[in-house]
Amino acid sequence: MTHFFTLPQININKIEKTIILFLVSVFFIVFLHPQQVISQSSFPEIRGVWLTKNDTDILLDRSGLENSLRELADLNFNTIYPVVWNSGYVSYPSEVAERVGIPPLVRSSEHNKNVIGDIVEEGHLKGLLVIPWFEFGFMTPPSSELAIKNPRWITNRRDGSKIGESAGGSVVWLNPFHPQVQQFIMDLVLEIITKYPVDGIQFDDHTVLPRDFGYDPYTVALYKQETKKDPPANFKNADWVKWRADKITDFMVRLNKAVKERKPSAIFSVAPNPYHTAYNIFLQDWHKWVNLGIVDELIIQVYRPDLKAFVKELNTPQIQSARQKIPTGVAILTGLRNKPTPITLIEDKVRQARRYRLGVAFFYYETLWENTTTESDDLRKAVVRALFFNPQRRN
Repeated sequence: MTHFFTLPQININKIEKTIILFLVSVFFIVFLHPQQVISQSSFPEIRGVWLTKNDTDILLDRSGLENSLRELADLNFNTIYPVVWNSGYVSYPSEVAERVGIPPLVRSSEHNKNVIGDIVEEGHLKGLLVIPWFEFGFMTPPSSELAIKNPRWITNRRDGSKIGESAGGSVVWLNPFHPQVQQFIMDLVLEIITKYPVDGIQFDDHTVLPRDFGYDPYTVALYKQETKKDPPANFKNADWVKWRADKITDFMVRLNKAVKERKPSAIFSVAPNPYHTAYNIFLQDWHKWVNLGIVDELIIQVYRPDLKAFVKELNTPQIQSARQKIPTGVAILTGLRNKPTPITLIEDKVRQARRYRLGVAFFYYETLWENTTTESDDLRKAVVRALFFNPQRRN
């Protein structure tokens, strides 16, 4: 970003620095890009952030949680996505999880035993939507109690192998076509929207099945029963891909119906990969889900390292069609642990998202401005404050 003036080299305190950084950011965004300041979508702009397992210090300390959510609200965020299903465990007391052999998490305090309840309470006090995030979807670690105690729930490749790799390490995949797996996921979702006054639920790019899986005995028998044929040896076979994708769609339709019957106002949020990857690689036909009317909010994960590749994904027919029907946004990677994304690139991506009338959600909280060594927290917060200078409430 080109700078048109420099700050005088004088000793000024932290508050004054923050004010100056904020005014500089407003100058660049408002005066150089006035048409990109406010989304022109017919829906309130999504301004979200994920609270991941890595955000442990924030989630497990009540005062830290209150301060963090207050700051997000002051910066005009409007939505948070706290993780509730990760690595084979749920982050709240769950009778559903215990029934299938998942032990309750041991917490050191009453707050820690009810983190989600506290997040919902504090989030609502700050005017934030709170949408619990079922991050792992159909994934679970092979060493998890869920996998060990329910071996028939695990699907496999044609060669019988079961282990896959993800950003979180080695995983196995729960069979999304197995009725007991479907009931387990459905029960978890219904449990949390019943126990807590949440604003919805979210699934992401793990409520899927990699296309080389699905050769387990249950799925093979089901495919034979319905098609009178053996599953193709080639896992890329178009009919075989479609059959499995349609089965996942059928489950999502039933899940949406169950959620709406229990809580009609619940937001059914989905955060998938771009459509070509989602459907062809992971059997996730989210474009069909949108057209079926079962998605209330869509956030596409466009974690591209450069701006050109990022922008290329924004103008696809599937995204542009979705944004005319429902609140739609794009997920922006703010960094990985010890590797923050430069704030100038984050800023550019937000502006480009707005050009295509899309909201934004940042992945993830800790990398927004915690533990950043190359840029000050004040600078990163000032840029976000300028980007979100006008409130956009969703509740």
